[in-house]
Amino acid sequence: MRGRMVAWYVSRECIGVRTIKGCNGDTRARSLRNIACCDLHSSHAEHVVIVASTTRGHSTGLGRGVALSVFVWYPAWTGTEKQMAQPGQDRPARLQVGLIGAGRAGSVIAAALERAGHRVVAVSAVSKDSVDRATRLLPDAEIVDALQVAAACDLLVLAVPDDQLSALVGGIARAEVIRPGQIVVHLSGRFGVEVLQPLTALGGTTAAIHPAMTLTGQLHEVQRLDSCPFAVSAAPADLPVAMALVVEMGGDPQVVDDAHRGLYHAALSHAANHVITMTAQAQDMLSAAGIEAPGRFLAPLMSAALDNALRAGDAALTGPVARGDAGTVADHAHAVADFGSRGPVERATAQSYSTMARATVIRAHAQHRLDARQTDALLAALEDPS
Repeated sequence: MRGRMVAWYVSRECIGVRTIKGCNGDTRARSLRNIACCDLHSSHAEHVVIVASTTRGHSTGLGRGVALSVFVWYPAWTGTEKQMAQPGQDRPARLQVGLIGAGRAGSVIAAALERAGHRVVAVSAVSKDSVDRATRLLPDAEIVDALQVAAACDLLVLAVPDDQLSALVGGIARAEVIRPGQIVVHLSGRFGVEVLQPLTALGGTTAAIHPAMTLTGQLHEVQRLDSCPFAVSAAPADLPVAMALVVEMGGDPQVVDDAHRGLYHAALSHAANHVITMTAQAQDMLSAAGIEAPGRFLAPLMSAALDNALRAGDAALTGPVARGDAGTVADHAHAVADFGSRGPVERATAQSYSTMARATVIRAHAQHRLDARQTDALLAALEDPS
């Protein structure tokens, strides 16, 4: 059956077209619907046109596993007329991209934008590692200072550490190098779009786009952005452009309000960062127990536990707490307390074990996995293992 076209016309002022090819139709379709709904229900009608072509006949909902070709028409007010094709021509509408901060995340995001057909023309890189990374991932980009980057591009990506972002934005604003309609995005998980207000005041199209992904600055990590969720924060007028950029990189844009960015980012840090600490602590305990390859020993168990937790949440809990086995928990607590007496690192392991064990008991009780008697017995076993 011949594929059918599905279109959301949410702009009348379009000056270019971009083609994206993807195989995850389910995620991509949801992202496109999000953009469309965002546009059609806002008071700003002059934004982006999204046209999706399916490989098989499907309804406008688009089916699971449908391969898509997506056309994004960027609006005239982004100030990129000189790079765009004429309406109706199937030619890519290129954005000239500038990157300030060629760190582990910024370099991969810039490479993903190049994969989508945009062109990275200028990069600011200070340290030797950043220069090496920019040379390796973005070989065609010129390495210049930050203000030169801002002046040279249509899409400016700010990828500096969180504590440096506000000062950087202030410096760019004072230099007045941002043109009306120029797109400026930052990659911080901590901040929303409010931190870019000085550039919004100059007429910039501003947004926060944060990938929920750990990145180490390797070119192959561009593939990790396929179907990766991105937290997007922007004003209603700018939100469709931000979401379209994420879709072009292969990501799945999800709107996060500025007021919730702190909690959002803490949740990601808790999941991604603390699991590394917990894993290292468990390996230390296994080594102390005589296990020669603790990482290999843990891998099947942890992989299954993570998969079960993501699928079933609290219902995936197994083990002595889930069974209400206070005697076993007491034995564990004594063994870990003894391990903690070896030094400060081991003491921190014992403290985190106790904290997580208590949290597990409390959550199991809240989920009605444990009755009041079992809960009290388990908490008592954890109270004073010495």
